[in-house]
Amino acid sequence: MPPARADGSEQSERARAAQPASMDAEGDESVYTKTTLKKLADEAGAATAEYVVATMAAVGFAGLLIVILRSDEVRGMLTDLVRRALSIG
Repeated sequence: MPPARADGSEQSERARAAQPASMDAEGDESVYTKTTLKKLADEAGAATAEYVVATMAAVGFAGLLIVILRSDEVRGMLTDLVRRALSIG
């Protein structure tokens, strides 16, 4: 015998099998699905924020490299390194 619904009517096996997994016996979305959707909605934009943080870190690192490479000491060391590499041979 098919299980009784909340309104007293019965639901066949075929009707229950045709319902999406997220629907309960009354045809409403289950609490699990509502909770999952709410959690996903709360995290909207999280990936974008992570990209912003990574981009800002990369910009900061690039700025630091520019400052370091513009100094006379580093420029001299790099020039010497290139000269020695080209003179061997």
